[in-house]
Amino acid sequence: MRRTFLTTRRARTGKFPDDKIKRQRSATALRLLLLAGLIAALPATVVISGEAVPAGLATERTDLDPKDKARVDNIVRPTTDFSKPEQFERMQGGAGTSEKRVNQDAFSQSSANITFEEEGTFKLGNGMFRKLWVSSPSSTQASDGLGPLFNARACQSCHLKDGRGHPPEGNSDATSMFLRLARTAETAEEKAAIVERKVLNFPDPTYGGQFQDLAVPGLKSEGRMVISYQQFPVQLSDTMTTLRWPIYSVTDLGYGAMDPKTTLSPRITPPMIGLGLVEQIHPADILANADPDDKDGDGISGKASIVRDHKSGELTLGRFGWKASAPSIRQQSADAFAGDIGISTPDVPRHWGDCTDAQTACLEKPNGVQERLGSSEAPDPIMDLVTFYSQNLAVPARRDIDDRQVLRGKQMFYEAGCASCHMPKFVTRRDAPNKAQKFQLIWPYSDFLLHDMGDELGDGQQVGDASGNEWRTPPLWGIGLTKTVNGHTFFLHDGRARNLAEAILWHGGEGQKSRDHFAALPPQDRDALIKFLESL
Repeated sequence: MRRTFLTTRRARTGKFPDDKIKRQRSATALRLLLLAGLIAALPATVVISGEAVPAGLATERTDLDPKDKARVDNIVRPTTDFSKPEQFERMQGGAGTSEKRVNQDAFSQSSANITFEEEGTFKLGNGMFRKLWVSSPSSTQASDGLGPLFNARACQSCHLKDGRGHPPEGNSDATSMFLRLARTAETAEEKAAIVERKVLNFPDPTYGGQFQDLAVPGLKSEGRMVISYQQFPVQLSDTMTTLRWPIYSVTDLGYGAMDPKTTLSPRITPPMIGLGLVEQIHPADILANADPDDKDGDGISGKASIVRDHKSGELTLGRFGWKASAPSIRQQSADAFAGDIGISTPDVPRHWGDCTDAQTACLEKPNGVQERLGSSEAPDPIMDLVTFYSQNLAVPARRDIDDRQVLRGKQMFYEAGCASCHMPKFVTRRDAPNKAQKFQLIWPYSDFLLHDMGDELGDGQQVGDASGNEWRTPPLWGIGLTKTVNGHTFFLHDGRARNLAEAILWHGGEGQKSRDHFAALPPQDRDALIKFLESL
């Protein structure tokens, strides 16, 4: 059986739907929900769903005194001088920036400012990140629990060299790319569950929330992902180029038909660098840039992703993942253990991973829980190590920051409006739990908000607050080392862009104006902008 999913796109000669009208409709719908009492006002007020605003949604920085607040406001202000580099610009990961030789291991270095003892913890975490899990039962015991359905045997299998995944090309496998499965809420109860943030969306009743192409011995995999591409031309100021439009389908289904309402959302794995620094950006600094109703009229209407913390149940700010669906590195890691590898943790105690009630053969397989080690397959010590490792992968130092073409490209980046979403700078919290991430000037080039990127990049899949067309602005630090670390230059959430120029040309919706500006630039200025991105 074969099932195909193709996102709707406009003809290249046409126009996107009027984004202003869409935003007005969304705002009207939100006001109606508020009036109906279904949800309460979001972070700008002091009440969310009838609860007091938790610390994770604070709208003021309580970690700074007035003097420090003034210093921070001044240093993160966008530059207007492109004649020379900004102060500290080279150290884009703050004091933790890695200045080691640029090579294939550039994304696998520890934060330069952690202690000697923490370096040992980092190395142990690296071992857990690379750990190959095996099916149960086995003689290894502490490594038992793989699957029974899964996409990879280790974290490192997806996060290749701690870097960026890629779509399968030629005979390569799809280990670093997978399909999210979900359908739209239909009943009143389901819609209420989304509004109240009890769930992010609803999985396929048979295949769950993620399509898994691998299985333990004696069990069928869920099937195989198939990708085909259509080429189409795009006009630049001086020449024509082509983009490739991806078409996704699944075949060889092992457990019958999928629900016809299930959508397929392709995702490549993002780089791991700088995550601990992102975690310590104060929520007030991210929420301050949200403008969901585009009140300033600039066409950019980023909105925050508000999610529930697994442990506390409190509402907080989502900042990790392609749709900002995870509030912390630990929660993101626990979700990946369950969904990608089929390993249970104290945070997500799903011993059979993403197996559903319809997959009885999967549920009949033994799990890997060893009571003497804990009540989950990856107990707290493993989670602590993996989390620490993920929090302390260093951002590499910038290169060529004083190169004239790079400085020109930086100016083009700003003039095109790219910095409106890819915000260059933040200063992390003074009260961060680890000194390594405390009060650091960092340069992630992201606002960590959700933006409507247009129909062409849409996947038709809602994830919490994110609609099918909305994606979190991905950080750009390290993007110029993708070829060095991972041996490819595939970008965007599904790797459809074969280089940085194509990634820009795919921008629609709120990114349309910047995309058109880039396309209209003379070739030397386009080249300069790309050169700037390659220096990050």
